[in-house]
Amino acid sequence: MNREALLRVNLQARYSNKPVLHDIRFELQRGEVLGLVGTSGAGKSTLVLSLLGLLPWRNGRVTGEVIFEGQNLLTLPEREMRKLRGRHVALIPQSPMTALNSAISLQRHFEEAWRAHDKSGRPALMNRLQVLLAEVQLPSDVPFLSRRPSQISVGQAQRILIALALLHRPTLIIADEPTSALDAVTQSQIIELLKGLNHRYGATLLYISHDLVSVLQLSDRIAVLDEGRIVESLPVAEFGQARHPAARSLISALVVPPDVLLSFRDDKEGKLPLAGLAKRQ
Repeated sequence: MNREALLRVNLQARYSNKPVLHDIRFELQRGEVLGLVGTSGAGKSTLVLSLLGLLPWRNGRVTGEVIFEGQNLLTLPEREMRKLRGRHVALIPQSPMTALNSAISLQRHFEEAWRAHDKSGRPALMNRLQVLLAEVQLPSDVPFLSRRPSQISVGQAQRILIALALLHRPTLIIADEPTSALDAVTQSQIIELLKGLNHRYGATLLYISHDLVSVLQLSDRIAVLDEGRIVESLPVAEFGQARHPAARSLISALVVPPDVLLSFRDDKEGKLPLAGLAKRQ
């Protein structure tokens, strides 16, 4: 690519003597949404841990380069990575009800995340929450923030995770299967929310999923991960012409072709529902 990439990846990863990721190469431009799609076991979770410098905590090893804003994250000591995670690179994890701490209030989640990277105090945090929670379509009143995760819906919990990721206005957001635990209607709402954040603020997003429908609805480019390798990478408008068997298998699981889905992508009058657009395997 002509412009200097925000993120440039060239890595391999293994657990003990078992290679898991092989020669993973891709770039991500500022303001771009890259959809990384693959079936279960393709290596998506290992890639997330590798990018965030967390794979050693799972007894894994990463080699190569993860160049973010000009520096190789794989060479940074853990102390420096802690400064970067959450502030400059944020994660939206899957399974919101397990990602959140059931023992503390929603407000406490935000307070702890705020103190990790910002020392300006509670008034600044509350001002930020007024704007942030409105963006993710959640109330910011005391009764709501006093609730614990078990007292809100799964969809609201996923919006809390998105708000936590956006708290410090990170340069890069990694969304790891953020709709996998949601019903079809809430999935559509979360995809529209992420799309709006990208359009309004130029948020750079690496969107990782096994769900090709949501990837098609959100991404500028799509990369297919299969057995630890990126086997196809195309602009979203060209994905219907993908040739690799792994990509063709994902496409064949759709009820309607990719170009039909893309024709509804920017339809402001009526959204195409995501439910029922992938065949049961």
